[in-house]
Amino acid sequence: MKITIENIPVGSEPEIIIKCNEPDDALLQLIYSIKSASKKLIGISDSQMHIINPKDVFYFESVDNKVFIYCQKMVYQSKLKLYEIEAEYENGDFFRASKSTILNISKIESVSPIFYGRFEALLQNGEKVFISRQYVPVLKKKLGL
Repeated sequence: MKITIENIPVGSEPEIIIKCNEPDDALLQLIYSIKSASKKLIGISDSQMHIINPKDVFYFESVDNKVFIYCQKMVYQSKLKLYEIEAEYENGDFFRASKSTILNISKIESVSPIFYGRFEALLQNGEKVFISRQYVPVLKKKLGL
């Protein structure tokens, strides 16, 4: 792969041009990473709005029609619906782990099979999250298995 960087006049908008025969999954992932680098989430805690980097999110969970954002030490409420979050971040490290959970694959420490085809993910913060059997193939695809 050839990479070329050119200086542009001050005040010009940076531009990325990709030349390829057929974009593969790795290239699409790279494009998504570049596009999403500036995306931020808004989380609410104690009546204050916090700006959250999606890379800091361990998982999203829907409970009683409210969506919560779980980070290393804090939990925030989101105004977004789970399906909106899934659509926004599905091309990145996030995947639907169950009907009520979207999990950040980069925050998984280990995965182990449990009863009835379900998996249990141990996260880097010590929490355990269940992955429903219908979403296990999605996890395997994200892991390249």
